[in-house]
Amino acid sequence: MHFPINIPIGKSHIPVHFICETLAYFLGYRYYAWLRKHHTDSISEHNRLIIFIGAAFGAFVGSHVVGVLENPTLLSQFNIMYFMGNKTIVGGMLGGLIGVELTKKQIGVTVSSGDMMVYPLVVAMVIGRTGCFLAGLEDGTYGIASNLPWAIDFGDGIRRHPTNLYEILFWLILWMVLQLVEKRYEFTNGSRFKVFMVSYLLFRFLDEFIKPDYFFSFGLSVIQLVCIAGILYYYKVFLYPQKLIKPHARTPVYLL
Repeated sequence: MHFPINIPIGKSHIPVHFICETLAYFLGYRYYAWLRKHHTDSISEHNRLIIFIGAAFGAFVGSHVVGVLENPTLLSQFNIMYFMGNKTIVGGMLGGLIGVELTKKQIGVTVSSGDMMVYPLVVAMVIGRTGCFLAGLEDGTYGIASNLPWAIDFGDGIRRHPTNLYEILFWLILWMVLQLVEKRYEFTNGSRFKVFMVSYLLFRFLDEFIKPDYFFSFGLSVIQLVCIAGILYYYKVFLYPQKLIKPHARTPVYLL
């Protein structure tokens, strides 16, 4: 396999990464729309729209701000193009979370708005990370050099950790674990999303150790510091895990 993978069209080509990213948004939203149609949503359609706008704005700002700060040595190059060209999922998730919470506070919504988004987000992440993997070195999400049997040469002659594939595997395992739990229990309000966020932040904190990131003298990267901040925000998940689930009161509708 030669990276990056592109689809030739005449003398030009379309990056598979772009196609996967577009499919991730489209299929993730269609899955969410299907869930909302088959599940009673305590949040009105109008408020959902406002919350989506808040989430999108927060995710946009968060992803680019954290992306720019990811390598402090390059901040001297800062301009609008540099800002738009750097983004990260961790920053997008936490920025989106902040945007949602601020929006909900303004419109008076107190119930969880993230539970219904968990499985659609998992689908979107799997498709999106597939695109990252097929983009090879151009995407910048590869790992450090490795001699492991499954290490991959993305085109520069160096066999590396396929961290994109690690993340895809993580999402698939999380999906299966959530479904197994929901066969016997029901998540309390907001708990599915909390488990989703904490699980990913823990995974990314560990995964960053095998990426060619900029690490401060104390051994952590900007992404890892952001992950720690997010984990601390959800500290109650670790202190009161028994409050995350309860016996089933209805048949789950979140499974594919």
